[in-house]
Amino acid sequence: MDTARILIIEDDHDIAQLIALHLREVGYGVDAAHDGETGFERASLGRYDLIVLDVVLPKLSGTELCQRLRAAGNYTLILMLTAKSAELDRVLGLELGADDYLSKPFSFRELQARVKALLRRKAQAEGTTRTLPSVIRVNDLSIDVENRAATFDGRSLPLTLKEFELLVQFAQHPGRVYTRTQLLDLVWGYGYEGLEHTVNSHINRLRTKLERDPANPEYIQTVWGVGYRFTTALAKAVP
Repeated sequence: MDTARILIIEDDHDIAQLIALHLREVGYGVDAAHDGETGFERASLGRYDLIVLDVVLPKLSGTELCQRLRAAGNYTLILMLTAKSAELDRVLGLELGADDYLSKPFSFRELQARVKALLRRKAQAEGTTRTLPSVIRVNDLSIDVENRAATFDGRSLPLTLKEFELLVQFAQHPGRVYTRTQLLDLVWGYGYEGLEHTVNSHINRLRTKLERDPANPEYIQTVWGVGYRFTTALAKAVP
């Protein structure tokens, strides 16, 4: 993806220029914004493949910006920049839909590697999607894998990107038990050790949207002491 477009949202002009320099060095097209409101406006245009987003921004914070984009159905890849000691920022960013995080101070080689990995993973996921069944149906649940949409009992489910990816991962393997660490690796990727509670938060929200009674889930079931599994009801795949 050497023609990918990247938006940097960083209020420190010197840091933004250095990030842009190192991303252009490996062939990406780069734009920059220096406050949250401007960044949100540019990101909302949907012209970018990835956003490098600082948490601390004037006018609109990085976490608020991420939340607004995801709520608006914008699932552009987000690499969030956080303070090294700010675990709360990292956790909150991931729970709001960021795809990866990088703690300051960071090396620009590491930044390049993270960006390449995110874009490569996206390309692989899009390629894999074309080889999978286009629709998975389980009882009243219908998952359109290719178009990234899900309905339950005829109503559309307003899922974030990670919620949708979790649901697809489960539905493709009914009955398989996943630990939280396995789900982190499969859905979020590498580098999230110690953030297993992020999985819990996403599954709780997914249940709220999917289950008729979230306290007694029909689809996403807890396996106590281990993790989670999808209902063993036979999933019908539609080619």
